[in-house]
Amino acid sequence: MNGDRLPVMESFLTLQGEGAYTGQAAWFIRLAGCDVGCSWCDVKNSWDAAKHPVRPVGDMVAEAAAQPARIAVITGGEPLMHELGPLTMALQSAGFRTHLETSGSSPLSGKWDHICFSPKKFKQPVAGFHVHADELKVVVFNKHDLQWAEGHAALVRQECTLYMQPEWGKRETMTPLVVDYALHHPRWRVSLQTHKYLNIP
Repeated sequence: MNGDRLPVMESFLTLQGEGAYTGQAAWFIRLAGCDVGCSWCDVKNSWDAAKHPVRPVGDMVAEAAAQPARIAVITGGEPLMHELGPLTMALQSAGFRTHLETSGSSPLSGKWDHICFSPKKFKQPVAGFHVHADELKVVVFNKHDLQWAEGHAALVRQECTLYMQPEWGKRETMTPLVVDYALHHPRWRVSLQTHKYLNIP
């Protein structure tokens, strides 16, 4: 596809639950298709793009424009499996900030106001992707992820904000580790999945 039509699992208005823009209203567009396959993924239904409708970019932007939020978060799945230039240009023309949530497993496309880069062990990011990140968000599933996170932190720009986020299913054991690590390594911040605590989408 050339990016004029994209497979969409869902789109919805909510509050951003994670990272730098936590608590802000945003229109989420969850694209279908993923080549990463995290074992703890909470949207595994997004992985197979063939199961979801392909929608014209114009329709997607018109739907977004009818909502009050002016942040559009493109997530997945892994959204960079698709050409995102037409979508981001149309959203920005409609007055949106464009935010991307990605593992960096595919080359960057599109024009972005904010990129949340969340690398995964299941598939390495493409070479050089780290320099695009405005925030680095590492999901902490076990204690070894703390040092794994530092390897990625060494590759991002100095102004990139660093977040560690306890994996939801292991939050009771991982949250204390993440909190302690941030206390002793103050470049890092703690990100929580606040939308799950608040029981919102």
